[in-house]
Amino acid sequence: MSTVGIPGLILIILAALLLFGPSKLPELGRAAGRTLKEFKDSVSGLSDDKKDSDKIKEADQK
Repeated sequence: MSTVGIPGLILIILAALLLFGPSKLPELGRAAGRTLKEFKDSVSGLSDDKKDSDKIKEADQK
């Protein structure tokens, strides 16, 4: 698996500028940030549910 270095990041930013224009980029960034936050919250909620169910199973086994 390769990583994106500085030149690759610059190329991605330039391509985004050409595709969307400078006025749309902040809006796209906010939308991407909100989406990532919601995803993290969902994953965190799933792991919390798993921990709760494990605690219930342990209590039932005792």
